[in-house]
Amino acid sequence: MILLNYLRKILFTFYLICFLFAQSGEDDFSNLNFTNEIYNRGSSAAAFLEIGVGARATALGNAYTAVSDDPATIFWNPAGLSWVEGLQISFNHADWLADTDFENVSLVIPLNINNAIGIYLTYLNYVDNQKVRTITQPEGTGEYYGASDFVLGSAYSGRLGNRFSFGFTGKYIRQEIWHEIADGYALDIGIYYKTKYDGLVLGSSISNFGSEMKLNGRDLTRAFDADQLNYSNDKLNVLLSTGSFPLPLIIRSGLSYSKVISSQSSILILMDLLHPSNDSESINIGFEYTFFDLLSLRTGFHSLFNSNSISGGTFGVGIKSNKKFILPFDLDYSYSEWGILQMVHRFSIGWSL
Repeated sequence: MILLNYLRKILFTFYLICFLFAQSGEDDFSNLNFTNEIYNRGSSAAAFLEIGVGARATALGNAYTAVSDDPATIFWNPAGLSWVEGLQISFNHADWLADTDFENVSLVIPLNINNAIGIYLTYLNYVDNQKVRTITQPEGTGEYYGASDFVLGSAYSGRLGNRFSFGFTGKYIRQEIWHEIADGYALDIGIYYKTKYDGLVLGSSISNFGSEMKLNGRDLTRAFDADQLNYSNDKLNVLLSTGSFPLPLIIRSGLSYSKVISSQSSILILMDLLHPSNDSESINIGFEYTFFDLLSLRTGFHSLFNSNSISGGTFGVGIKSNKKFILPFDLDYSYSEWGILQMVHRFSIGWSL
């Protein structure tokens, strides 16, 4: 009897709580922790397309849309290619997050004084030759898998007069994990303008305008039994369908201001405004001081005013060889702060032919 009375009290309390909640309106929950803001973070495929190219550019806080004097311009703003002096090639390496390796090679070929073409290849390796493990075979099935991202782009840039240029890049994008592959195509478009104010340049670009990405492959075919209660045929093959996701569209607008302080030193100030499709708007800034036309010190900050970003300050140094060398070269190094993900180190070497 005592137990029965105890259960009745519990049930009565439960019904009373349900009744009170049923009579409540929205105003009764106004103090609860919720937000009306909606973000698109994590909603894009091929996130590796957002990784900056070039140790100099990343040392300057990724504010590189209005710079046009090295092959990394292909990535930031293809319109700047026609201002690159001579044939140039650069190799870029980054010790990217979570022990992954980011590699890039970029090439600029001038056609004449007003036109140039460029080619670049980027490869991001996540894992390679990893054992396939299952619950029943924790030491490995004898198979191995890998995961990587790849993009190949071809660019063109042309000048219209002595101050304005345009450019575009067509690229093929591919992501792969084991036997599954997602691929697509995209277009970058940019403009570049040297203003009448000495040293002031404006640039703007739209990156990754293209198709959606969707994984397909043989591992998506699975055996399925449509009637598990009655044995009939448990070897029917079904094809699992994966979702498709858009590319990370990025609109950049930037300015650069360069000034020669003396015969042996100069400065470069940069700022970019970013409007990505999968994140909040932000600002990148950069500063470079060069002396003796030999050594450059750089610093910057990217993702300013993005309160949810864990990236921060950037620093770097660059060495430029004398132009009298048979093959003049540039050596650049940078590192970027990524909060709990620690630092990212980048190295670049380029030659002018």
